[in-house]
Amino acid sequence: MENNNEILNEEENILTLTDENGVETQFEYLDVIEYEGSEYLILMPAEEGSDEIVILLIEPVDEENENYLAIDDEATLMAVYEIFKERYKDVLTFAD
Repeated sequence: MENNNEILNEEENILTLTDENGVETQFEYLDVIEYEGSEYLILMPAEEGSDEIVILLIEPVDEENENYLAIDDEATLMAVYEIFKERYKDVLTFAD
């Protein structure tokens, strides 16, 4: 998913991302995790009943814009997810 347009509602931590096909999806912002020199955005779909975690690579475009990219490397994805789980182990329940 690549995004140049983002809307963040500060009160609800809702981020609306627009993919390359123009489809908008709302996510709840959870965290940003740094791993091996890159930053990763941790999100959860805002729709009711969804407990899926979405991890996207943050790619800076300029001082004001950034793209969010899907992660192809399974090892990186799992490493970032493990950091997230450790950070939130006392707050969230994870079903592996």
